[in-house]
Amino acid sequence: MKKLFLGASALFASVAVCAPALADFSLTILHTNDLHSRIEQVNKYDSACSAEEDQKGECFGGVARVKAKIEERRKALTEAGRNVLVLDAGDQFQGSLFYTSYKGKAEAEFMTMIGYDAMAVGNHEFDDGPATLADFIGLVDFPVLSGNIDVIGEPLLKGKVPGAVVLEVGGEKVAIVSTLAEDTGETSSPGKGVRFIRSEDYLKGVVDAFELAGINKIIALTHVGLPRDREIAAAVPGIDAIVGGHSHTLLSNTDDKAAGPYPVMVGNPDGVEVPIVHAYAYSKYVGEIELTFDAAGTLVSAKGDPILLDASVEQDAAVAARVAELAAPLEEIRAKVIGSADAIIDGSRDSCRAGECPMGNLVADAMLERVKGQGIQIAIQNGGGLRASIDAGEVTMGEVLTVLPFQNTVATFQLKGADIVAALENGVSRVEEGAGRFPQVSGLRVKWTRARPAGEGRIITVEVQDGDAFVPIDPDKVYGVVTNNYMRAGGDGYAVFAKEGMNAYDFGPNLEDVVAEAIAAAGAYQPYTDGRITEVQ
Repeated sequence: MKKLFLGASALFASVAVCAPALADFSLTILHTNDLHSRIEQVNKYDSACSAEEDQKGECFGGVARVKAKIEERRKALTEAGRNVLVLDAGDQFQGSLFYTSYKGKAEAEFMTMIGYDAMAVGNHEFDDGPATLADFIGLVDFPVLSGNIDVIGEPLLKGKVPGAVVLEVGGEKVAIVSTLAEDTGETSSPGKGVRFIRSEDYLKGVVDAFELAGINKIIALTHVGLPRDREIAAAVPGIDAIVGGHSHTLLSNTDDKAAGPYPVMVGNPDGVEVPIVHAYAYSKYVGEIELTFDAAGTLVSAKGDPILLDASVEQDAAVAARVAELAAPLEEIRAKVIGSADAIIDGSRDSCRAGECPMGNLVADAMLERVKGQGIQIAIQNGGGLRASIDAGEVTMGEVLTVLPFQNTVATFQLKGADIVAALENGVSRVEEGAGRFPQVSGLRVKWTRARPAGEGRIITVEVQDGDAFVPIDPDKVYGVVTNNYMRAGGDGYAVFAKEGMNAYDFGPNLEDVVAEAIAAAGAYQPYTDGRITEVQ
């Protein structure tokens, strides 16, 4: 396949793909998003699938299934004379020992084997700074896109991240334009040389430019989440469809647990309905959307559904063998049994980004227990830092690492009561979006409401544990606080920790080790919630 990559200032690259054009032009997009390094199969809790679960046929996904299903659908569609693109909406990085150990090299290898045509940069692609993303880009043979980031000030990425690509498909030019969540500077580590602009500002300009150039089929490949995708669709004329990620949303016409239909349709400023598709996360689904355009380039049909990659989907043998080869050095770490759980420890995104959750209590309690001898009274952990649940029974270190894959350290500091309240206010400020900043706590009782505007008194009461009792927080008193080093440095909007924190020490033990020790000390850990976080209507 011929490829020409141009800088973002040139707006697009040009790539030739597939079959002859027709008066009505149909394009099928196979898509994934938010794999989060789930290279191996996962179980129903999005954690590593055990050998026992595999034998029972209870595993899902993994890149060997993604490869098999995409290859099967691409071959069938191509043989039927159909036009196909394979796209990924970002966040391949971070989430398992494969990323922790290989830092994007495994993801690059498997994405190349699968045969993607383009990928959006996700916020977690910046978790280890620009260097790791630059290395990844150098290893893949498809464009890695993001148009609303300015990397001119970052030498490692300058000229390597185009904002868009034009793919020649079946004799037609299809533009893929891409944007990334604007708060990536808070949720990841892009560095000072990377700047972000509002998605709409970039997209309006680039879409206008493509239309002036006579390109009338424009797909937005975004990593901003479904709520922002809706806003973009409603604000930017000329986008024909949005293939998205970031919010881990399942859209489906057949699953009653889905957040909405596949596709979700949103009217744009011209009164045209724009289809939006997402395909959950963690390699469990491959989305398939068929777009049909008339001879004038107007979208006249959008239909499809995500495909569940359960055990009925046979894994690609070559990919599965390579996965096993790369997994072998990791097995000793992951297989170590560190304790057990009496029931599922719920660490799901839906639970931990909207209220008190059992995994949040486990992690916050473990942090506080580890440092309470240092005069620390309060623990705050971001719900977005919890990446999976743990099922009942034996708990391995691999499972703990899947929950806590970021290699964060325990960080302690002092903070005034008023600033703790401000931090909690930040934590509940974007709950409607499922933002990762939602606070999981220990040593506190918090009442909050979403009935008030963000930043305007959503936190109703805060009480601090004092012996066996809880007392109202004193705005002027200095308290000892423990969190993770990412939050202590201002991540997830917790700027008050960085600005107002006193006597900070960010180099404590790794958080995953602290949690593993807490599970081990419990013998058989009993997950629980106790009302420490209460939402008031």
